[in-house]
Amino acid sequence: MARKDPPQQPPPVQRLRVRYAKRGRLRFTSHRDFSRAFERAVFRARIPMAYSSGFNPHPRMSYAGAAPTGSASEAEYLEIALARVLVPSEVHALLDEALPPGLDILEVVESPGGSLADRLEASRWRIDLSVPAADLQAAVKAFYDADEVLVERMTKKGLREFDARGAVLSITASGAGRRARAARPRAAPRRPRGPSRRRAHGADRRLRHPDGRGPPHDEARPGPARGVRRHR
Repeated sequence: MARKDPPQQPPPVQRLRVRYAKRGRLRFTSHRDFSRAFERAVFRARIPMAYSSGFNPHPRMSYAGAAPTGSASEAEYLEIALARVLVPSEVHALLDEALPPGLDILEVVESPGGSLADRLEASRWRIDLSVPAADLQAAVKAFYDADEVLVERMTKKGLREFDARGAVLSITASGAGRRARAARPRAAPRRPRGPSRRRAHGADRRLRHPDGRGPPHDEARPGPARGVRRHR
């Protein structure tokens, strides 16, 4: 007897783009941890999700440029597909209430169409270092002037060398806060030495202190941040 095809799910009627932040201790959640938490939040909020077709349907969600585990971020992005048209501001409130503090919904808008990942062009990072200001300035200048800065990283296929300089568009140092800022493109112009290309994530990461302190949007105001990236 021939196996029956699974029923086809109706197409989505609305797509929403969500911007969220990872703050405080929840910056240590992995992308998989967040995906599970967000899916549970969607169910708790009773948001009418559209589902994929097949024998094991899943809610239609897509992510773009997830921040590395341990990095705080003010601009993580995902897109959800709905089976019923909703007001974005209501979805914002429902999701923010269903998620734990530290995983905070910042903005929900209707998707204009196209690929979300294609709209992310660069990431902006801020790193505070406990080093003398003169040493930081010298290190930043040496890094920026170099044609290539090779670093080693252990991968599934063994130790690989990557060109850290190739992915950086600009880098500056602030002596007062012993702070380095760097911007890197979504696609690095130089290929790393090895079979895999290093990923470069999205654009306009806004900064926040890892434990939740500090202004979320004002770069000029002080507030240390380790391993945070910025969107705008």
